[in-house]
Amino acid sequence: MIATTPPPYYAVIFTNIKNEDDEGYAQTASRMVELAQLQPGFLGLESAREEVGITVSYWRDLESIKAWKANAEHIEAQKNGNKKWYQSYTTRIAKVEREYSL
Repeated sequence: MIATTPPPYYAVIFTNIKNEDDEGYAQTASRMVELAQLQPGFLGLESAREEVGITVSYWRDLESIKAWKANAEHIEAQKNGNKKWYQSYTTRIAKVEREYSL
C-alpha cells in the first residue's frame, strides 16, 4: 500500500498481458518490488493480476520516476519483459491531485 503522504504525488500505472511462458517472471517481479522500495521518492505500490495485470507505484515526483526507470536492474527486467514475458503492456504516469478513501 501507499505510504501516507498528502497529494500531490505521482502514480505510474503499468498494465500488461503476459505470455504463457513466464519462467523467471515471479522472481524478477518480487525483486523489482524490493528494489523500488529502496529508491528515493518511492511511496508505495499496489498490484493485482487476472487476465490483465496492473501495478500502480506511487512516487514523490517525476525525478524519482526517471531515476527508477534508469536503474540498471530495472532496465534488465524491462528488456526481459519485452523479449519474453509480455504480449503487450502500457505505462501511464499521472499526477494525483486528490485522494479520499474509506
